[in-house]
Amino acid sequence: MTRKSENREPRPRRRPGAALFVLGTILILLGAVFVRQHWTTLSAHHDDVVLQGERLWRKAFARFGLPLPRTPDLNSLEARLQDAGLKLGDPIFMRIFKREFLLEIWMQRDGKFQRFATYPICRYSGQLGPKLKQGDHQSPEGIYTVSSGQLNPASRWHRSFNLGFPNAFDRSHDRTGTFLMVHGGCSSIGCYAMTNDVIDEIWEIVTSALKSGQPRFQVQIFPFRMTSEAIEARADHKWAPFWRDLKHAHDLFEKTQIPPRVAICRKRYVATPGVERSDGSATIGESCATQNAVVTN
Repeated sequence: MTRKSENREPRPRRRPGAALFVLGTILILLGAVFVRQHWTTLSAHHDDVVLQGERLWRKAFARFGLPLPRTPDLNSLEARLQDAGLKLGDPIFMRIFKREFLLEIWMQRDGKFQRFATYPICRYSGQLGPKLKQGDHQSPEGIYTVSSGQLNPASRWHRSFNLGFPNAFDRSHDRTGTFLMVHGGCSSIGCYAMTNDVIDEIWEIVTSALKSGQPRFQVQIFPFRMTSEAIEARADHKWAPFWRDLKHAHDLFEKTQIPPRVAICRKRYVATPGVERSDGSATIGESCATQNAVVTN
């Protein structure tokens, strides 16, 4: 005689794996946020530590498919533009700050530029300082321009645009490297990876501006927020003279909200105030003829 219990389906055992995974994820992210509050306040002498900590922290978010803190509401682009008095197709200007892992998009309104959005960078490689040669894993610093010919809608990294490295400045120093991009994903060797969702919004803003008649837009890439205090704290750094030249271009934009005119003179960046209502689309070439051009000492 068969027992009734033998005919019953065995009850599936509850597996704690999913709950433990969620709990572990929460603990890891909370721990990362707590630790990050301390490493981001480290001095200039610990820049390498800050960069490494930021990379680990951001990798944790990417691993679990979570948006990075400070990511705008990517589902409300039109509303955010309207609230700012802007629209798709307005000329744009871009800045990147490496130590802070931030990319800014500015848009032109009434002849001047206003900051529209700040996006967290998920990943870039190398340390503070410019890219020197192919294979050094450095992400570039300097002033670049991007035109429609530099866009790749079918990139290996979802979507991308080429920064134009090496530019005239880089070539004057015999620097080498190719395909230095801003792209999707969260992996990079010499590029700036923004995640797919973020690059989609950036892409829409960029392509709209270029399709609406802006020939190219200027991208300024800095090692850190270019305050006088930050520069002074790194006065003995080997790249301090280069950074001071970049600071002059940075400060001109901060003062006027118009992208500066930029040229290369005697292997250095020189910058003068942008002309009224300029969209920053002028090319960057070698010239020492610009009136009132400033080369800092």
